[in-house]
Amino acid sequence: MSRPLFHDLSLSAISAGFIAVLVGFASSVAIVFQAAQAAGATEAMMQSWIFALGLGMGLTCIGFSWYYKAPVITAWSTPGAALLATSLLNVPIAQAIGAFIFAALLTLLLGLSGAFDRLSKRIPMAIASAMLAGILVQFGLAIFTSMKASPLLVGIMLATYLLTKKFVPRYAIILVLLSGLIASAVVGKSSLDSLSWQLATPVWVWPELSWSVLLGVGLPLFIVTMTSQNIPGVATLRASGYESVPVSPVLTGTGLTSLILAPLGGFAFNLAAITAAICTGAESHPDKDKRYVAGLSAGFFYVLAGLCGATVVALFAALPTAMVATLAGLALLGTIANSLALATQEVKDREAAMVTFLLTASGVSFFGIGAAFWGLVGGMLTWFFMRAKP
Repeated sequence: MSRPLFHDLSLSAISAGFIAVLVGFASSVAIVFQAAQAAGATEAMMQSWIFALGLGMGLTCIGFSWYYKAPVITAWSTPGAALLATSLLNVPIAQAIGAFIFAALLTLLLGLSGAFDRLSKRIPMAIASAMLAGILVQFGLAIFTSMKASPLLVGIMLATYLLTKKFVPRYAIILVLLSGLIASAVVGKSSLDSLSWQLATPVWVWPELSWSVLLGVGLPLFIVTMTSQNIPGVATLRASGYESVPVSPVLTGTGLTSLILAPLGGFAFNLAAITAAICTGAESHPDKDKRYVAGLSAGFFYVLAGLCGATVVALFAALPTAMVATLAGLALLGTIANSLALATQEVKDREAAMVTFLLTASGVSFFGIGAAFWGLVGGMLTWFFMRAKP
């Protein structure tokens, strides 16, 4: 019999969930707005998109994390949003909604088939860990590249991290967040004066089906979300020790959520990688069995963000870019280090792991598919070649 939730609550896990939401919104919400604008969405529709995305991510985070007692973090498809921003120009929004529903149906069918789960289990741990490290390394580098624009702000946050990591490691990230907020206010980097709170109003759009849009937008959205989001998301769970979380039911759940919320603007939901790494790491909680609280926390803040719509987006936009980048990088340092350690643990797998890491970190894209997928492909080919008998 499981213990009551309040026995597992911790400030570090709750703050990890909040930071995951902060990083998720601040880093890519602008791309979502670009996608909505490309589809000709009105301002009310754009607020509805944020409502649907926040609600979908929140409910799936809470549901999966509670059921599996693991920090299962979902997200909108950022590569999918980038794809939509370029492919929805001159496409009526009703036909765009039809493409979202088509991609959701494909995701739902793939989850029900169990094929994705079987495929993910065949990826060696060294390859999965190297791919995750390649995805996250840019966030670590952003700590120091941000110093050029805001040396004082980043310096204060970095010093706070080192001091708290040494003396109170469990609360390091929440104290870094507080120091960043205070430093931003002192140096005048944040502008919160013009914010006003208001609830978002959902706007329902009935879908229209166009074969050209289904194949030209819906199918690429499905492929990009699978390759660039769900595969790294599975790698994050595996690298953090949550092998027992079955992928197929989660995939089915995100597909069903996308299907229900697509008419409101929920274009695609998937397993998260970057924000998940914030919640699955030791900074969230020393005991991995209690990190599910971070998933519940992220879900709560996602729902709150969705309900408040554009107001919350404006809040995140008011925070300094350097602060958000530094906060994300410091929150992911431990995960980057752990991923590199797992990737290079087996001597015979190091060549394959390094090919995966470098190819993923390079950011190259072919045929509209991101570097994470090609890093996986290059790493697996190297792995098979190096292990083949002479």
